[in-house]
Amino acid sequence: MSSSSGQSSGYDLSFKILLIGDSGVGKSSLLVSFISSSVEDLSPTIGVDFKIKTLTLGGKRMKLTIWDTAGQERFRTLTSSYYRKAQGIILVYDVTRRETFTNLSEVWSKEVELYSTNQDCVKMLVGNKVDRDSERAVSREEGLALAKELGCLLLECSAKTRENVEQCFEELALKVDLVDPLAGSGSGLLIFIVSDYMIT
Repeated sequence: MSSSSGQSSGYDLSFKILLIGDSGVGKSSLLVSFISSSVEDLSPTIGVDFKIKTLTLGGKRMKLTIWDTAGQERFRTLTSSYYRKAQGIILVYDVTRRETFTNLSEVWSKEVELYSTNQDCVKMLVGNKVDRDSERAVSREEGLALAKELGCLLLECSAKTRENVEQCFEELALKVDLVDPLAGSGSGLLIFIVSDYMIT
């Protein structure tokens, strides 16, 4: 569940966010792009890593603790525990690799249902690598159809060019706050599919 704090802590609300999806879809790059405003070529995450960022939205100072999980199957047992009490879950796929999109419904959405302890979930799908439009294997229309099927919002962005990266996390935080306006009375789950392509 989310938590509130006094002014001495430097924030009003604290949210736990989880990044999930197949290995190589750009989860770590998305996170680094958001946290440091830089783009790096990163090695696959081993197990779990996390970063913290504080931002002000809607007049509220929000602390986001963002957990980056490994996409490989051998780490599933390790990462499953991190779903618990997450207000936001970002499901990331690579728009140039169709199997990563297919796995959202066949693998990752089922993981969320199995391991998330939140009942009232706000979900968003985010697609990554839209800067490689000539290699696109998943259309925006297909993304919208899956989002509708799963009851999710959809956003496409590019970790490489940073287009829509901040919007992903800001929209997530705002939606979670709407689900849990009293910061502690409820819970929210936000699922993103990250694309390097920008929705117009």
